[in-house]
Amino acid sequence: MDTENNIPPPAQFSDDRTACVVSVKGLKENWQKWSDEHREYQQHNPFSHHDKPTTVVLQRGQHGYGRPLEGSTTEQRGKDAHTHISREVQELCDAIRNIGQPRGGNGDESGAITVEFGKLFEHYVTISNKVVGILLRARKQGLVHFEGEMLWQGQDDYVVITLLQ
Repeated sequence: MDTENNIPPPAQFSDDRTACVVSVKGLKENWQKWSDEHREYQQHNPFSHHDKPTTVVLQRGQHGYGRPLEGSTTEQRGKDAHTHISREVQELCDAIRNIGQPRGGNGDESGAITVEFGKLFEHYVTISNKVVGILLRARKQGLVHFEGEMLWQGQDDYVVITLLQ
């Protein structure tokens, strides 16, 4: 069954063993590739029980200290969390603007908006159950001011929260 140029046609296999051999070879290669990548990863993992990890231990003050590897999913999750918290802080400031009242017009800090914690808690708890945590974050960013280290529902309902920006 030769063709015009005396070139034999491609071999036709009806036996399923050849397909099985090819796929087993592919599986073996894929497994070996994964194994090599995992071994390399474990070399850099400071928590593995490998005798001599090749990680570079960063010291305080060095670039990258206390930060996830660039491009890692951990870094991306951190960025996403930062964006989410920033949005919640902005929503809290908007809520204070909406329900708060301008401070008395006796000349000191006119235009600043204030609200009592109890009133803010009752209004904002329908938006988020993390009112105190978001308030602490906003204070750390210099957006609000209130007396005390922590605010407790009921006990601190009359503490005045001032929107600074």
